[in-house]
Amino acid sequence: MTALMILFGVLGAIGVLLTVTLLRRGGRRTDTVEGLLQEQESLRQAEADRVSFGLGAHNSLPTASDGYIRRSGRR
Repeated sequence: MTALMILFGVLGAIGVLLTVTLLRRGGRRTDTVEGLLQEQESLRQAEADRVSFGLGAHNSLPTASDGYIRRSGRR
């Protein structure tokens, strides 16, 4: 029973630590140019992935041409 209480205590402490860490970050965006460029590229890549692999929108499996279009930057 003691081991179970210790386990729940450790899991609770980890949860609190993660919550505090995320709240301290506060969703701030980066201030450096390099960070902004990386963030923009990540957003562009995520959008391309959603378009390319959105099975609901295309109603088909992704093809090799979808990957080619995404890599070359064309849509």
